[in-house]
Amino acid sequence: MDIKKIIIDENITIREAIRILDKTAKRILFVCDNNNLKGVITDGDIRRWILRNGDLSAKSKEITNYEPKYITKTEKSQAKELMKKYSVNAIPVVNINREIESVIFWDDLELKDDNEEKTKLDIPVVIMAGGLGTRLYPYTKILPKALIPIGDIPIIERIINKFKEYGCLNYYLTVNYRKNMIKSYFGDIEKNYDISYLEEDKPLGTGGSLYLLKGKVNRTFFVSNCDILIDADYAAMYEYHKEKKNLITMICAVKNITIPYGVINLKDDGEINNMTEKPEYSFLTNTGVYIIEPEVLELIEDNTFVHLPDIASKCMELGMRVGVYPITERAWMDMGQLDEMQEMINRLEGK
Repeated sequence: MDIKKIIIDENITIREAIRILDKTAKRILFVCDNNNLKGVITDGDIRRWILRNGDLSAKSKEITNYEPKYITKTEKSQAKELMKKYSVNAIPVVNINREIESVIFWDDLELKDDNEEKTKLDIPVVIMAGGLGTRLYPYTKILPKALIPIGDIPIIERIINKFKEYGCLNYYLTVNYRKNMIKSYFGDIEKNYDISYLEEDKPLGTGGSLYLLKGKVNRTFFVSNCDILIDADYAAMYEYHKEKKNLITMICAVKNITIPYGVINLKDDGEINNMTEKPEYSFLTNTGVYIIEPEVLELIEDNTFVHLPDIASKCMELGMRVGVYPITERAWMDMGQLDEMQEMINRLEGK
């Protein structure tokens, strides 16, 4: 790739750095002064800043690591060993003036081990597949949302395939609307994983349907809506959840919104206090993916409609830990509406 795309100035905002990370999808940026390497910023640096509730309008120098790892041309043969030693997924190659000449990425073909695999989790996954999918009408007049194809593969199968990369082989599908079509589909395909069905007699919401898990799951599990894909490290999410001893961890995406107008702030007497042209705001948005401990199931009442955010609020009221694992906006693909579905198709097909 053109390395200029991942070289930034330390004075750009963290919000802009996130935007560049999203666009390049390389998980690392190099902070330079006239192409001379000064530091690096990784997606992990940004995640830690967000978790500290840091201001995204602050300058990138606030999160820059000014002791970056790098190699020279003569050390290229040691790149893989050094990347393993320092747990980095990219390392720049610099000249005698510390100017970046190239970057070696861990996922370069010459660095990959043939038997290299992702961390195996082997924990249960619950996929919410019972909704009506009214925002995707008229597709959902014929098919349940879970079976709407993204390319030539139904969205629910794409979700399962993503979790399978991390060794997850046990799936629970909450079903209601057109449930027999979903069961028939998975009954007809060849698969190397197990599926169980949690059948709702009536819609119970994303939280109420989890009541049906009681007696079936007694360990940490993932929950995912059936209209989203997360392109991030599921093992890192799980490790963070355990490290923080959360009862629930929400996977949340950083969403940047620009107001396309000048915004006016007033004083109490109606006089203009200040004006901001096209201000930018950043929010953490619930993606619909959670990591949950089995104790949470005891808080859910039988045959009661409730959504998972309401259960999370109840946990917080009881003093239980509910946390967030932030990801970038690009790592979250949503097909909840028709235009978003087309965007997901375009991204997965490389358009």
